[in-house]
Amino acid sequence: MGQVLTGLRLKQPSALPGFGLSLGYTLTYLSVIVLIPLAALIYRAAGIGLSGFADVLADPRVQAALRTSFGIAFAAAFTASLFGLLVAWVLTRYRFPARRLVDAAVDLPFALPTAVAGIALAALYAPNGWIGSLLEPLGLKVAFTPLGIFVALVFVALPFAVRTVQPLIGEIDRELEEAAATLGASRLVTVFRVVLPPLIPGMLTGFVLAFARAVGEYGSVIFVAGNLPYVSEIAPLLVVIKLEEYDYKGATAIASIMLAISFVSLLLINLLEAYARRRLGHA
Repeated sequence: MGQVLTGLRLKQPSALPGFGLSLGYTLTYLSVIVLIPLAALIYRAAGIGLSGFADVLADPRVQAALRTSFGIAFAAAFTASLFGLLVAWVLTRYRFPARRLVDAAVDLPFALPTAVAGIALAALYAPNGWIGSLLEPLGLKVAFTPLGIFVALVFVALPFAVRTVQPLIGEIDRELEEAAATLGASRLVTVFRVVLPPLIPGMLTGFVLAFARAVGEYGSVIFVAGNLPYVSEIAPLLVVIKLEEYDYKGATAIASIMLAISFVSLLLINLLEAYARRRLGHA
């Protein structure tokens, strides 16, 4: 009798439903929201055939748009990761007036409609804008160039880089930094040997999220890019153009190619992140 009561006491009530129900809900949700739409895209693309994909990829305009989208997205995600680390460090380690206001401003790209962001950036960086008018005498043109795409993508990607690293910075024990200084380590050595290693997985996660957001960004880019074919035209815009021309096969092919490149890129980055976590975990 005592063993039965002990066994009953070990079964603690759970606020969440059982594993079977939770797993079923998870799979159903993912299927309806993610897997089924992607499967429909892949099924539609399968009807094009390899020759159709080859024709789409052979188009110089498509190649230029893919290079622009993925190349600038990678550069913007890398830049956002570096500056995001600095912003997160300042917000976590220092106390200064209006710190909470600055902290809230980091999340503005989350809440701001992308079209509003694009119009604001175009107005700022246009040749007659507040910032563009200062850069034009230096020979720098941002709006309606690939550089404008880069600025817009950094703007929308920065919050991902900040928010993924900020909690990790708060968990770093300051006594480790003090111990390194006591042992004679310079500030540079302390940063690279004590501070950065536990932040690398978070930085990689922020990079993945920033890259994923930047690749699919549309609204803020089209207002500041100029959308010139072979120069500043992004792949998502080319998909919309194909749809407006009723070229559904071309739009589906470009979307499928973007899906494949995005999946491979994110898979490789996630593998690198997992390797970094394992290595730092064993270190």
